[in-house]
Amino acid sequence: MSKPKLAIFDFTCCEGCQLQIVNLEEEILNLISLVNPVEWREAMSEHIGNYDIALIEGSITRPEDEEKLRRIRKRAKILVALGSCASTGGVNKLKNNFDLQEVKHCVYGQAADMPHLHTAPTKAIDEVVQVDYKIYGCPIDRREFAYIVRCLALGKSPEIPDYPVCVECKLQENICRYEYDEICLGPVTRAGCGARCPSCATWCFGCRGHIEEPNLSAAKEIMVRYGKTFQDLKNRMNIFGSKQRYADE
Repeated sequence: MSKPKLAIFDFTCCEGCQLQIVNLEEEILNLISLVNPVEWREAMSEHIGNYDIALIEGSITRPEDEEKLRRIRKRAKILVALGSCASTGGVNKLKNNFDLQEVKHCVYGQAADMPHLHTAPTKAIDEVVQVDYKIYGCPIDRREFAYIVRCLALGKSPEIPDYPVCVECKLQENICRYEYDEICLGPVTRAGCGARCPSCATWCFGCRGHIEEPNLSAAKEIMVRYGKTFQDLKNRMNIFGSKQRYADE
């Protein structure tokens, strides 16, 4: 049986998630034994028509990118959002809180009105096309990436966590970051990273996005217990584009 054809594309992003794939080093050889990479700008120049699996890194910030994404969707049997920018809009979605013309002039100065620099509100890719799976994180977790690709190559559905980072933090026996007078997003953020940031002595930034049904009552109780407000929590969640979800809660 032929190996499934896999392609990787990028839109607006830093390409750090693709770098994580390169950082797999020898593990890449194991994955190549299961899939056939047919298109990847970062690593190869060959191109082919249709794909069994398409991985998309980056958020959508221009109308022409929406059209390109729709073309990729038509050619792919399985479409996977790769990283925070593709999955939730990522840090790029902060732009949506400001006037776009103001943003352009802040970034590009006198060149802001050049036609190739036009921009639009940032979207996660599932705001444009149907997405089959999401690999969360900024950047992605290499082990999780390898696991998900293996599952898809073998025709299995990967199990992606939908419980908070706090669960993994307790398994790591970390002292809660709130004990250090920090505002940590672990109570509402999707696990799967192994609580990497709290394990490295800093608060969770929420890069994996919120879980589907966060326990907001418990989160508010934590804020009260440590002398914080729920607004403090929402302000931190702004970093990775979650402001809209909790704006009125």
